[in-house]
Amino acid sequence: MKRKLVFVTNNAHKLEEVAAILGDKIELLSLNDIDCHTDIPETASTLEGNALLKSSFIYKNYGLECFADDTGLEVEALDGAPGVYSARYANREGHDAQANMLKLLHEMEGKENRKAQFRTAISLILDGKEYLFEGVIKGKITKEKRGDSGFGYDPIFLPEGYDRTFAELGNDIKNKISHRALALQKLCEFLQS
Repeated sequence: MKRKLVFVTNNAHKLEEVAAILGDKIELLSLNDIDCHTDIPETASTLEGNALLKSSFIYKNYGLECFADDTGLEVEALDGAPGVYSARYANREGHDAQANMLKLLHEMEGKENRKAQFRTAISLILDGKEYLFEGVIKGKITKEKRGDSGFGYDPIFLPEGYDRTFAELGNDIKNKISHRALALQKLCEFLQS
């Protein structure tokens, strides 16, 4: 029997991406599926902390096994920024991908070092115990937006070993090599062990 897990996110793009990566390995439930419409605050100072805030909220309030992720784009020349604030980089209130990209490109003007990495932390809660998984993909920030698939910073992130941004590579390739795919792979291996 397939294990049922709630994926704690209100981000439709992320839900779609995770469903595509996991395929039929687990039965994925969304927050809508469990009738949860709470905007769970992400107030921790680390990706791991935010992932745990979200997963423990669902476990405490709904008693369901679940996992949550938090992802950050960490840029070397900006001392790891935007990091934990990636989704709210340009505006502390909302998720405005265009404004976030423009701000980042502006901050990177004139900088030679364009090294960056996407890092995903996943907090899984099974039987009341928390397990953490991490996925990292290294790359660099382009000088302008390229491509129109994906979401977030995908049009300005060039993964190592590729000459196209995440937004140019398309979801099929991105979903095999991304930070989230790597973290989810570890989660799946753990569930199957």
